[in-house]
Amino acid sequence: MSDTTFRPVTTETPLTRVVLILVSMAFLGLLVAAPLITVFAEALAEGAGAALESLSHPEAQDAIRLTLIVAAVSVPLNAVFGVAAAWLITKFQFRGKAVLLTLIDIPFSVSPVVAGLCIILTFGANSWVGSWLVAHGFPVVFALPGIILASMFVTFPFVAREIIPVMIEQGKTEEEAALTLGASGWRVFFTVTLPNIRWALLYGVLLCNARAMGEFGAVAVVSGKIRGLTATMPISIEMLYNEYQSVAAFAMAAVLALLALVTLALKTLLEWRYADQLAANRRH
Repeated sequence: MSDTTFRPVTTETPLTRVVLILVSMAFLGLLVAAPLITVFAEALAEGAGAALESLSHPEAQDAIRLTLIVAAVSVPLNAVFGVAAAWLITKFQFRGKAVLLTLIDIPFSVSPVVAGLCIILTFGANSWVGSWLVAHGFPVVFALPGIILASMFVTFPFVAREIIPVMIEQGKTEEEAALTLGASGWRVFFTVTLPNIRWALLYGVLLCNARAMGEFGAVAVVSGKIRGLTATMPISIEMLYNEYQSVAAFAMAAVLALLALVTLALKTLLEWRYADQLAANRRH
């Protein structure tokens, strides 16, 4: 029986590790913690009453409502499309699969501003599709549908990219066994596939929701920045800050930051549960 000598993976000295940790924490503090603290400090610079009063303004209420509506519409649609795309890519063999994967990743590589311009060129009043929609009372650009389209474009990859690796790792064995036992396609999906991907799906939905609420570039192009109608929370923050209404701007930014922190907390919880699920899948 030979002796096995276990060596540590890393050979850095304790001092080096401490320095690396301190540098990382300082970097995160400078780029993340400091701006976050500044947002809340500026929002409360004139007291909580002034911040709450600015949030009670009708235009601020409209911006918050519009942001929530956009997220409530775009996130479920992207969840459905993401699951469908992941199912197609992982369960079927067909020509053009690599092209489909590339198309899914396009929002990661294309500027949101470019995406907004593409939506305007396609659905604007000067295009034949947009002119027909405007003539029939269904404008897309400078209206809610355009904002939803822009949000869906920039957030589409999040759900699909979280589900695809999980489906690839799990394979087709369980689905094929269920089909052999006489289960229908929908029953296989709801009783076998969906439970196996639920944590990845929820994780992707959270990321998609966070991006949808905070999207600025594409929405700024297609919305027209109309107060009370097409100004989302990020758009309203920019407009208020440019008008030197600092308390109102930072108060709304604080609300958006709180929503992001809640999303981050849920994301951390899901990461923990998701890791346990992946470990269980590997054991089986």
